Amino acid sequence: MTLLVISPDYASHLLPLATLATRWRDAGERVVVATGPSTTGIVADFGLQRIDLTLGRGSNPGVIRAEEQPRDEGASLRGFFDATRRGMTQTLRYQAQERLTDLMWDPVGRGRRVLEIVDQVRPDAIIVDHLAFSARMALQTAGVPYGDVVLGHPSALPVAGEVYGYPPFWPRAFAPSATDLAELRELCDRVAAGFTGEWNRAARELAGAAVDVDDAFATHGGTVLYNYPAELAAIEGRMLPLHAFLGSTRREEDVALDILDWIDRDEPYVYVSFGSFLSVRDDVLARVAEALRRLGVRAAIATGATAPEAVGDVPDGWLVRPHLPQVRLLKGAAVAVNHGGNNSVTEALGSGVPILVLPFSTDQFAGAATIERARVGVALDPNAASVEELADALRALLGGDGAEESDVDRGLLRRIADGQTARPGPEVAYEALVGTRSPTSERIAPGSPAAPR
Repeated sequence: MTLLVISPDYASHLLPLATLATRWRDAGERVVVATGPSTTGIVADFGLQRIDLTLGRGSNPGVIRAEEQPRDEGASLRGFFDATRRGMTQTLRYQAQERLTDLMWDPVGRGRRVLEIVDQVRPDAIIVDHLAFSARMALQTAGVPYGDVVLGHPSALPVAGEVYGYPPFWPRAFAPSATDLAELRELCDRVAAGFTGEWNRAARELAGAAVDVDDAFATHGGTVLYNYPAELAAIEGRMLPLHAFLGSTRREEDVALDILDWIDRDEPYVYVSFGSFLSVRDDVLARVAEALRRLGVRAAIATGATAPEAVGDVPDGWLVRPHLPQVRLLKGAAVAVNHGGNNSVTEALGSGVPILVLPFSTDQFAGAATIERARVGVALDPNAASVEELADALRALLGGDGAEESDVDRGLLRRIADGQTARPGPEVAYEALVGTRSPTSERIAPGSPAAPR
C-alpha cells in the first residue's frame, strides 16, 4: 500500500501530516510526501520519501520571518503582523483582503503537477492539507478520492450558514461592534464568491466538463479528518460532513538531555509558545513573561521569531530558547500559554493541560471561545490583557495556595487526554482511510446549548 501526503511547504502544516503518516510507515507501507523544498529535512527526519511540489510563494521550515520570504510574501506577512496589533476585526479584514489577490497560487499549473504526481506515485490513499486549495481542486476535478485534513478549528471548513474567514463565535474578551461585524461578513462573502469563481475557472481549464461548485471554501474530500478533540466539537454543536476526529497529532521528538533534566525537577512549570508565525509578537511574550515572574513559577518559553532577550530578565530555573520540544514539554506542564494555533491547542489538550489562549487571527477566535466555554482554559485579548490580568488567569489555572477557585473542568481534560492515548490521531486516520473502521456517518447535530458568543 502507498500513502500520498500533500502539504504546503510549512513546518506547522507538514509536522501533523507527517505524524499521521507514521501509522502507515510503521506498518511497513510506502509513504510519499509531496511538498516544497523548505521542509525537506522534516520529511527526512520522519523517514519518508519526498517528491517536489510547490503550492505557494511562501515557505516556513520552522519559524517564519518576513525578511526571508519572497518580496510579495514578505510584504504580506508584515501587513498581517501589523494588523494583529490593531485588533480582531482589523486582522480578519486584512486576511480577507489578502485572499482577494492571492487565493490560489498558479492553480492550473499546481493542479496539473498534483495529477502528475498521482499518476507517478499511484497511491492507494491520499491525505491533503485542507488549505492546499490548488491540490484539492485538482483531485476533486479529476474524481480522485482523498482524505481532507483540517488542521485548524473545524470552522476552517465552513458549514451551512457560515462563510470562510468569519468566526461563528468568539471569546468574551472580544466585543466587536455590530457595524464591524457586518462589514467583515460582507467582505468575507465577497471574497468567498471571488475564490469560488477562481476555483471554477481553474477546474474548467483542467477538465472542460468540470461542474461548478457553489462555495469552494466549503468543498472537501470524501472523508474529513478534523485535527480536533471530539469532546469540544460536541459542545459547539455544528453540523459536520462525513468525518473523523483525530484529537491531536502528537509526534515523537528528540529531546536534549539538559531539557529532560529540567523537566524532571519536582516543580510545576508553565509552557509558553506563540508558534511559528505569532511568536513575532514580542510585546505579548514580554507581558506573559512578566506575569510569570510575578507569580514566581517556573517557565519554559519558546521565543521563536522573537529574540530571547526580549522577554526581559530570566529568573534562575527558567528555560528560554528560540526552539523547544513542545510535545514533550506539554506532557509535564501545569499550564500552557499559546495563541490558539491548532497544533498548540490540540497538543496541550491531548496532554490534559489547561490553556491560557491569546488568539490573534483566523480560526483562533472560534477555538478560543470553545476552550473558554468547555472550561478547559481561559481566553484573553492579547492586545488588551494587562500583566495583572494575565497573572490572575495563570494563578487560577495553576490552582494551589492563594489562587481563586478555578473553573477548569479537569475531568474533561483527563477524558480528552485518556481518549487520545487510547486511540491516537494516526490510528484514527488509518482506520478511516484504510477501512478498518468507518468515519462517523452521522453528522454531529446541534447540542442543546447555543453556539458560544
